[in-house]
Amino acid sequence: MNGATTVAEDKITIERRDRVVLIGINRPDIYNRIDPEAYHALAKAYYRYDHDQSLRAAVLFGHGEHFSRGIDVDAFAEVARTGKPWELSDGELDPLGKVKYLTKPLIVVAHGDTWNMAHELVLAADIRVAAADVRFGQDENTHGRFPGGGSTVRFVRDAGWGNAMRYMLTGDHWGADEARRLGVVQEVAPDRERALELAIEIAERVARCGPLGIQTTLASAHLAVDRSEETAYAELGAQFGALFRTQDFLEGRKAEALRRRQRTVVVVAREAAAIRPRDGARADVRHRELLPRRRVPWRRYWSARRDAGVRGHRP
Repeated sequence: MNGATTVAEDKITIERRDRVVLIGINRPDIYNRIDPEAYHALAKAYYRYDHDQSLRAAVLFGHGEHFSRGIDVDAFAEVARTGKPWELSDGELDPLGKVKYLTKPLIVVAHGDTWNMAHELVLAADIRVAAADVRFGQDENTHGRFPGGGSTVRFVRDAGWGNAMRYMLTGDHWGADEARRLGVVQEVAPDRERALELAIEIAERVARCGPLGIQTTLASAHLAVDRSEETAYAELGAQFGALFRTQDFLEGRKAEALRRRQRTVVVVAREAAAIRPRDGARADVRHRELLPRRRVPWRRYWSARRDAGVRGHRP
């Protein structure tokens, strides 16, 4: 992913900003409703982000006055009438995360109308930022449908049974303050522009962190909520032990000792494999390290820690 590009006849935009990629839903003339072509384009954008070794964080947003009013029902109805199963292709990753999820962080910006499938895209993100004018809705039941994109799982899990059912069963809409009270969004900004700026700022802060630690944090948390807490606990020791031996970890320790920011260390494939959960949920990371292959100058390292007044035992 390089520079600013558009895909699927401009229905999805992609803009790269250093180690952060901005992914935009771009159908403002019909409230950013998502048709099959846009959905496939979004799935391709997610896949490319997840497999681009130089990208650390992504921001999903909507162009125009609304994030999205969700599924383009008429367009998907045409697909349904063909009788063919709706499937993603190779090189695509489900944006709703129903089968496979991103292994790297996704921050989403919701503003204006954010309904149904659009709300489910928000729920599938790791960090959620809302503009004060956002209007969330999960009102499929008022139209003879039901929330089939994950809200019956994630909304219930994140907001609690009663809170989620309050809105899914009635079709009532809710705003930014209520979403924050429910725990569905983490930040609220005055308007769309400042919400997007805040999301990019958060993404850049995430991108400055060690990538292996970030990916392992996500993998461990997914194990806990998707499988069980016992499964996640059982993997912690192995995951930490694997990180302890990586260049990512060593660079982080040196940066801490010298009181500087951590430098970019791109992950070696064998190191990424070592921290994957045993069920293989994480995608392979095929990266090369940027640090030179040489022995770590431990004497100089520990002298720097002592001079900096950093306490701690040697690994």
